[in-house]
Amino acid sequence: MDRRSELAGFLRSRRAGISPERAGLPEDGRARRVPGLRRDEVARLAGMSTEYYTRLEQGRAGTPSPEVVEALARALRLDPAEREHLVDLLARPASARRAPAAPQRVRPGLYLMLQTLEHVPAFVAGRRTDILAANRLAREVLTDFEALPATQRNLARYYLLDPVARDRVGDWAQIAAETVAMLRFEAGRYPNDRRLADLVGELTLRCPEFTTWWNDHRVLRRTYGTKRYYHPTVGELCFSYESFQPPGDPDQTLCVYNVEPGSATADALRLLSSLSTPADISDTNY
Repeated sequence: MDRRSELAGFLRSRRAGISPERAGLPEDGRARRVPGLRRDEVARLAGMSTEYYTRLEQGRAGTPSPEVVEALARALRLDPAEREHLVDLLARPASARRAPAAPQRVRPGLYLMLQTLEHVPAFVAGRRTDILAANRLAREVLTDFEALPATQRNLARYYLLDPVARDRVGDWAQIAAETVAMLRFEAGRYPNDRRLADLVGELTLRCPEFTTWWNDHRVLRRTYGTKRYYHPTVGELCFSYESFQPPGDPDQTLCVYNVEPGSATADALRLLSSLSTPADISDTNY
């Protein structure tokens, strides 16, 4: 990933999304060739010269101080994930994180937790949205990751490339776009990750919508929210999901799809659990 072009694209996309009215700037009567803020307006809001901001946007300003980064984040109204992404893009090339070459492993305690969470779908995602482990209901509700080759057990590949996902995932376009934003965030953290670059290349070639979402420069961290799925046997399933970073590997995320007790989804999951065949989670499969 070319960090200078990534930084330029990110900053342009963020200032394009803020109107002068929203930024509290008076209308100056000048015609706008592009939507959003001009470079000089961002510079004014951040308390820096237009020349310095232009060099920043072009990746020619070196590594700015934390105070400059904070001022720029305030001017562009960045959320916490966007601020972190900006810091990653502004890091010195020599200090850029490198994704470890060794494959990620889920420790035994997390496998035990997945087995304990037998009444709701739960899985552990790693770098690049790789699925490192999934309990039985997660494999039933999403897809059977165990049946896939190890290199293809990936949430982004499932959402964007599996034709079944477009019918099974409620609000597919929103969920798929959010997953692309997660990949964007990770690309900023690990610009030299060859496997991530290969995944982005594959998605670019095979998913018609991917390039548009990728070029939005949106970034997102896994947190919490709601999701809907449509299962061919039990129908619509509505979840309130939570994401946690377990200790031991900051690049792993435990995702749990919770349900309201006594809800139609809870009843459907009980039926789905009774119809499916239990299978042990084995470390040799991931």
